[in-house]
Amino acid sequence: MTVRPAVLPEVLLFDTGAFRDHRGTFRELWHAERYAALALRERFVQDNVSVSRPGVLRGLHAQHPRPQGKLVSVLQGAVYDVAVDVRRGSPTFGQWTGEHLGADDGRQMYVPPGFAHGFVVVSEVEAVVLYKCTEFYAAGSDLAIAWNDPAIGVEWPVERPILSEKDASAPTLADVQPDRLPTFSAG
Repeated sequence: MTVRPAVLPEVLLFDTGAFRDHRGTFRELWHAERYAALALRERFVQDNVSVSRPGVLRGLHAQHPRPQGKLVSVLQGAVYDVAVDVRRGSPTFGQWTGEHLGADDGRQMYVPPGFAHGFVVVSEVEAVVLYKCTEFYAAGSDLAIAWNDPAIGVEWPVERPILSEKDASAPTLADVQPDRLPTFSAG
């Protein structure tokens, strides 16, 4: 297994590798000691799975207070996965990074607390996405930011994604009340 930073260095990309033979594929999605040796020492408290049709875009989502870090894995299909720094006072506030993740490539993206997360399904089959979360979901802390916020400028690989009502009507980052956003801490 290897790790490298994304364009935003706090976002980490893991290549888990895979064991392939005539029967299929096996890969390890989480091993606390191995990930800790590669700089991810988080304690995960909740696992979520989403199943999305081709063209579905979920995001951009964050949680504050009680921000969540997410280790994202694709179990079926493929997605373009995005992280946006939404921490007030951060030197990379409003900047984004994106990576293709697929069931066949064994790659994972770690989205740290204080970052919004989203993805769009780019495969011709449904995508099954697993999120290991560092904090429990808290409905009152849920935050959505416009997937197409021009100030952020995510370069999504789709023109007309399928959206939920919540995502279609989400405010831009500039329109989110400052107290709804996490604060950057240099330490």
